[in-house]
Amino acid sequence: MDRFFTQKNCDRCGGSLEKGRQMSRFNQDCLCMDCIKKEKQHPDYEKAAAAELAAVKGGNRDFAGVGWPGENGRLK
Repeated sequence: MDRFFTQKNCDRCGGSLEKGRQMSRFNQDCLCMDCIKKEKQHPDYEKAAAAELAAVKGGNRDFAGVGWPGENGRLK
């Protein structure tokens, strides 16, 4: 089974994934719901989501993402 479904802790903060999990739009990190809320507030979130959608539409179902710039970082 894929690690995403079996891991116990968030890749970003180390917190529990008991209450739910989602993959980051920036990279392939498995995130807790608190980190997802924070990620959605990032100024480049829409840009990362659009890049993921374009990759999937182009046939790439294993898109690595645009890279997590950090909470205060920006995409280039």
